Amino acid sequence: MAASAGGDQLVQVVALLAAGVVAVPLFKRLGLGSVLGYLAAGVAIGPFGAALFADPAAILHVAELGVVMFLFIIGLEMQPTRLWSLRREIFGLGLAQVLACGALLTGVGVLAGLALPVAFVAAMGFVLTSTATVMLLLDERGETVSPKGQRVVSILLLEDLAIVPLLVVVALIAPAQVDSTRPVWQVVAVALVAVAGVVAAGRWLLNPMFRVLAAAEAREVMTAAALLVVLGSALLMQSAGLSMAMGAFLAGVMLSESSFRHQLEADIEPFRGILLGLFFLSVGMALDLAVFQSHWLQIGAGVLVFMLVKALGIYGVARLFRARHAEALHRTVLMAQGGEFAFVLYTAAQGAGIIDGPMNAVLTAVVILSMALTPLAVGALRWLLPQAAPDTDGVEAPDGLDGKVLMIGFGRFGQVASQALLARGVDVSIIDRDTEMIQSAESFGFKVYFGDGTRLDVLQASGAATAQVIAVCVDDKAAALRIVELARHAFPQAQLLVRAFDRGHAIQLIAAGVDYQIRESFESASAFGEAALRAIGAAPEEAAQVAADVRRRDAERLSLQITGGIRAGVELMHSNRMKPSPLTPPVRQGQTLHAPTTETREPAA
Repeated sequence: MAASAGGDQLVQVVALLAAGVVAVPLFKRLGLGSVLGYLAAGVAIGPFGAALFADPAAILHVAELGVVMFLFIIGLEMQPTRLWSLRREIFGLGLAQVLACGALLTGVGVLAGLALPVAFVAAMGFVLTSTATVMLLLDERGETVSPKGQRVVSILLLEDLAIVPLLVVVALIAPAQVDSTRPVWQVVAVALVAVAGVVAAGRWLLNPMFRVLAAAEAREVMTAAALLVVLGSALLMQSAGLSMAMGAFLAGVMLSESSFRHQLEADIEPFRGILLGLFFLSVGMALDLAVFQSHWLQIGAGVLVFMLVKALGIYGVARLFRARHAEALHRTVLMAQGGEFAFVLYTAAQGAGIIDGPMNAVLTAVVILSMALTPLAVGALRWLLPQAAPDTDGVEAPDGLDGKVLMIGFGRFGQVASQALLARGVDVSIIDRDTEMIQSAESFGFKVYFGDGTRLDVLQASGAATAQVIAVCVDDKAAALRIVELARHAFPQAQLLVRAFDRGHAIQLIAAGVDYQIRESFESASAFGEAALRAIGAAPEEAAQVAADVRRRDAERLSLQITGGIRAGVELMHSNRMKPSPLTPPVRQGQTLHAPTTETREPAA
């Protein structure tokens, strides 16, 4: 019997791993993301799929543990210093979007006939956007560090934080959840004491405890201690009548301020993906396909209405905060979906008696479908508006410029390159096609015109025909080559100075006939190496000589590569490969053992 039970549990573990291993790469290949892969895998092996997991109560326990660990990881990344640096975007723009969309969606739920608490829970769950999906789409487009990408990230941070007060609200509005034998003030007091206890322990106990454990030099003990803090905090909060997830979140925030935070992150990181995957698998297993089939009309209507209403709220708030139309539309399509925290909120609401199982299944299905539609909606936006011109509100196009130097591209490279010219009072005309950068540069006192340097008419309007120098500072290799081609034929009087991306790009530019090119990272890397030599004790003169020799070798190697290909001149590079040398120096001079050979060994006089 025991062996049979153990074998069944092993089958379940293997099924969990296999489902994730198969589904996640497939869904990522389809562009739908790992979250949907885990959800689909959970449906496939759950009680409404292959029925490998038939006990709904056990599934809920697994999902609850996943929620606890998920909230802990979010809290671990929420350092107060990080939150403070983005306070305006987070607590201004982010809070406005959450409140506006929450109010609109709650109103939709009430109009649909739902009770106010149910409508509120359904709405606020859908307000919380999928962080995993949005971050993946931003990374794919390289927009995470852009200004508009940072604004989206700030909103996501506020939504991540909002789950904690929302869980508290769910506990407060839950029917018949307060022990009638205790007055409400006593219940609230116990909860506040529990929160204060977790915060106090985090401020005054965690660092000393981890210092003692670190002295033991046992990394597994540090990991176990981190898990103990998480689960202990969750248990304390649950005993006080609050959410275990809230306790885990507080524990994560407290550990984020610990001096051992980076070590703890490194210890827990291998478990991060597994724990998140376990949570999403559990949610997928809890999806009732029978309810989905019987309520398909409600689910379909819910997806369309909720996404459209949330989209209106996002767009309206974006424009209210003076975002341009293009950015507002991009943010709307990206964030008009539900997300992972909806599963947390709906599960908590079901446990509190606010919604029942079928309603949870319907709302969960609405969120899942919205997450699945988001990558498709983003792709559709790109397809419908492939040639959409940038929003040029507040920027000026070039017309009749006549500067001695025409600078194309004013990013981090162009900004530095312009300083020497401006220091001597040279008249520099600057164009760029990034409207956000143009507006940012204007706030620092620069006049930058909006223009695409790959277009001949823009170059003419920018004064290329009379410029003595055309400085190409764009970070796009293909665009730089196109500008060089146009300028070399249409404006031969101007010297062409071009920013090269790498060695291969530099060779292409030389072949195209530019007057000067420099790899964007070469000089800074050379100076860095020279500084490293001085840091290990080399004399400044010696370090400068070595750096000059490196530059000479590089220039010689580049000349060889122009005619001999990228592999030419490899011998000019210094390598860190071992060179053969005697293991020990000889202790005495060698002696001739065979006399007739002495004459051949001795050098001639």
